[in-house]
Amino acid sequence: MTASTSPVTTATAVTPVPVVSTGRVAAWWRAFAGTARFEWAGTRSYAPLVVVVQMMMGVGMAIMYGFFYPEIDTTTATLIATGVPTLALVPMGFVLVPAAVATQRLAGTFDVIWSFPVPRSATVAASFAVNAALALPGTVLALLVGVWRYGVTLHLSPVLVPAVLLSVLMCVAVGYGLALAVGNPLVINLVSNGTVFLVLLFTPIVYPASNLPGWLATVHDVLPFAPMAQVIRAGLTEGLVPDVGGAFLVLGLWTAAGLAATARVVGRRG
Repeated sequence: MTASTSPVTTATAVTPVPVVSTGRVAAWWRAFAGTARFEWAGTRSYAPLVVVVQMMMGVGMAIMYGFFYPEIDTTTATLIATGVPTLALVPMGFVLVPAAVATQRLAGTFDVIWSFPVPRSATVAASFAVNAALALPGTVLALLVGVWRYGVTLHLSPVLVPAVLLSVLMCVAVGYGLALAVGNPLVINLVSNGTVFLVLLFTPIVYPASNLPGWLATVHDVLPFAPMAQVIRAGLTEGLVPDVGGAFLVLGLWTAAGLAATARVVGRRG
């Protein structure tokens, strides 16, 4: 009599492998592209004028600040030439973006955009991209004219890329959050004009912070405008800005605040 043996099956624990859904990512990009085309269609009629005005402002500031000094030494020339790109970016986020939102409200397209069956983040990102694209030509031209006008030699570093990207994102995020949170176009216009006045005259961007009263220089340590100039200048020069960690931190906090304000308003609308 032969004893039969049956095979013994041993259970092996299998760790599930996370699967990244590419369908959602592709759908988000399609929504972003479609919304960006809609945004551009509404902006296209006046986009050339916006670009021209941005260029005139950037070039004008690059030349104008040179008239403030009877003699321009190397340090002053470097501060002006590397500061005007920041001055050209600020109106984009704090004037152009709120004005675009106010125009959409008046034209009735604002509610149409937010009624699209697309992710809210894609709608916000599309607006960010279109407005940034309108502002960057003037920013680049302002830098080139400043370098030519004052004979400054630039030393580009890898810091420039994250500096510009974070600065653009901060400007657009804060401006967009302000425009969404404040529904009154008149109030938005007053805040925008007040911001530009503060930045052009009382912010150490094209001159050192030591020229200001101590309390005002301290205020600018926590406002985003002077840190913007510091991180961009660090990417354009060598040794002029020894430490940009604090400036990047301030910009990051302001960017997070702007995105949080936008997300809160967008969440209420959803």
